[in-house]
Amino acid sequence: MKMRMEADSIGTLAVPESAYYGVQAKRAQANFRITGQSMSGEFLKNLALIKKAAAIVNCQAGLLAEDKALAIEQAAGEVMSGNFQDAFIVDAVQGGAGTSANMNMNEVIANRACEILGGRHGEYSSYVHPNDHVNMAQSTNDVIPTAGKMTVLTLMKPLISELKRLEGALKAKSDEFSSIMKMGRTQLQDAVPMTLGDSFGGYASMVRRCRKRLEKSVTEMRSVNLGGTAIGSGINASDYYEEHIVPTLSSISGLPLSKAPDLYDATENLDSFVEVSGALKACAVSLSKMSNDLRLLSSGPKCGIHEINLPAMQNGSSIMPGKVNPVIPEVVTQAAFLVIGHDTTIAMAAEAGQMELNAFEPVVFYQLFESINAMKGAVTTLIDNCITGITANKEHINDMLNSSVGIATALCPYIGYQKSAYIAKKALKDNKTVREIVLEMGLMTGAELDRILNPESAARMKKTA
Repeated sequence: MKMRMEADSIGTLAVPESAYYGVQAKRAQANFRITGQSMSGEFLKNLALIKKAAAIVNCQAGLLAEDKALAIEQAAGEVMSGNFQDAFIVDAVQGGAGTSANMNMNEVIANRACEILGGRHGEYSSYVHPNDHVNMAQSTNDVIPTAGKMTVLTLMKPLISELKRLEGALKAKSDEFSSIMKMGRTQLQDAVPMTLGDSFGGYASMVRRCRKRLEKSVTEMRSVNLGGTAIGSGINASDYYEEHIVPTLSSISGLPLSKAPDLYDATENLDSFVEVSGALKACAVSLSKMSNDLRLLSSGPKCGIHEINLPAMQNGSSIMPGKVNPVIPEVVTQAAFLVIGHDTTIAMAAEAGQMELNAFEPVVFYQLFESINAMKGAVTTLIDNCITGITANKEHINDMLNSSVGIATALCPYIGYQKSAYIAKKALKDNKTVREIVLEMGLMTGAELDRILNPESAARMKKTA
């Protein structure tokens, strides 16, 4: 393999002649063998977008020659299209606050720009230099967090869209099951009557709240510190650049970005990412709780609650014939565990920043991007492979409702708490239904009991509880 020699402040290093990366990315590859995972493709796309915007603005400011600027813009556009993926060799988790990620991008764009201008890889001084030209008026410390915020915004859109779809699917089930009376449970014990539709309506409301919480949390992602360079002071950036870089980036990216009101604050503090992660954790916890409910309600089929049927997606055992497991709710809960763990990592990384910079952004982004993607995948499979195919076991639900002493609570407004409690205890002792005891005692007629226990009555009880 033919090699070329490249130099940096550490010394010289041999790099494959055909490689688009350079000496700094090569060193980082050797230094950071951590996860074995590449940097997010969406993150790299947004990082390239920043390089393109910087070239445009620096050229407009008269600080970057037009031919170099156009070559950088073209190279950045090719990266955004998915080219040169194998040239991004730095691990997703890296030391240096993301300097290696930034330089990996600078080198790839510089080498491609050299090609475009008729040169060879590594001929930086004659054509386009990674630092002097591609990274002009920038620092890792404003470029990397800006790319991170842009990536959160772009990744969050499909998750929010899927949550809207989940809300709709749950609302449809709520309507479908609105006439099916069942026994509500508290602490896994029989409580009071409700409808199966009420359960799914509650889930829909929960999902709506999670979605709105996420939508609110990402608004802070629109405020970026680009132009602040190293610590927020804007050192080495022209006044023209500072004024125009964020509007230009917003225009070419299509994202509603604005310059942070305090660039020092925006450079050193990561609390906005903590807020997004917290909203994701709240969503994960709620979806997992719902998934646990679905597993319980479908348990059985003969020796469990079995009020609902989940779609049978695959064999449930390699040894037990005919067993079918609730694999979709199970995987949603596992995704929730992942998000909850990532939230702890993100909180610790944000807290560990010192003075004018937080050096731990790479792990924040690695975990946060994975959390968003995991939630999106979990929600999609939950809708398509579970929620839309749920059916109700109406006869079984009705049998359990009639056999439960929990319906005695519904009688309290009509016969009083003391008589209702007596009936509940007697029904358990005599192994009879509450209906049978009430009729035996002549306290109500069958028609009166039916009116009390219909869905409309349950709705009235819910409003007055």
